[in-house]
Amino acid sequence: MSDTGIPAALREALEEAARTRRLLVASDYDGCVSPIVSRPEDAVPDPASVIALEAAAALADTEVAVISGRELAVLAALSGLSAPVTLVGSHGSEFDTGFAVEVTDEARALLVRLIDELRGIAARFPGSTVETKPASTVLHVRNADPDDAVTALECARSGPGAWDGVHPTEGKSVLELAVIETSKGHALDTLRERLDCDVVIYLGDDVTDEKAFAHLRPDAGDIGIKVGDGDTAAGFRIGDTDDVAAVLDHVATARRGVLGA
Repeated sequence: MSDTGIPAALREALEEAARTRRLLVASDYDGCVSPIVSRPEDAVPDPASVIALEAAAALADTEVAVISGRELAVLAALSGLSAPVTLVGSHGSEFDTGFAVEVTDEARALLVRLIDELRGIAARFPGSTVETKPASTVLHVRNADPDDAVTALECARSGPGAWDGVHPTEGKSVLELAVIETSKGHALDTLRERLDCDVVIYLGDDVTDEKAFAHLRPDAGDIGIKVGDGDTAAGFRIGDTDDVAAVLDHVATARRGVLGA
C-alpha cells in the first residue's frame, strides 16, 4: 500500500515508535477505520485498515485497540474485529469487562427521560434521529435540513443536555447525552496501564478524539494523528480514511521489521 499520503515527519515518528518495547496502536472507528456515511448502521470498515490492524495485533509486544462512541456490541458487529484487537465502546467507557463507571438505577431512570426528550426534539425536525445505548442516547442531525440541524442541537444542548447528572459530548452533527462520565483519554490511560505499553499511537477525526489526544505523552514518544480538518491538539494530520489505512499499514510493516517477524 502506498504511503504517499503520510507526511515525511510522521513516517519518521511512526518508525521511531515502532522501535519501542511495547506499542499500543489505537484508533477511532467512524471517520478513521470506516468512512463517514449518512446512515450510521452502514458504516463498514475499510478492508485495508482491518488487514493492517489485524496484522499489527498479531505481532509480539504490540497491542491494537479501536475506541469508539458506538455501543460496544454494535462496534463489534460493524467492524468485524475481535481479539487480539481490543474494542472499547461508548466513548471509552465500555470495555469487555463492563462499564468503567457503574450505571446505577438512578442513572438508568435518567436515561429513559433523556431518550423521551430527544425523541420529542427529533420529531420536530425531519431527518433527525435518536440512537439509544446502554448508558447514553444520541441525537443525529446529519440528514436534517442544515438550519433545522442547528436548532435541534441547540434544543438538546440547552434542554436535556443541561440537566443535572447528564454528560454531553459534541460530535459531527451529533450530540450524545450520557448518564455516566465518558472519556477516550481515560480509556487510553487504562489500556496503556493494563497492557503495559510504553508508546501510544492514536488516530481520530472528531472533536471527541481531542480528549484522547490530550492524554498522549509526546515527550515519551506518543503520536496523535488528526484525520481531516479542524482544530486539534494532535501533533500530526492526515487527510482521510485512505491515509488512515496507509498509516496503519506503515506501522505494522515497520513494527514487523523491528521485531524480525
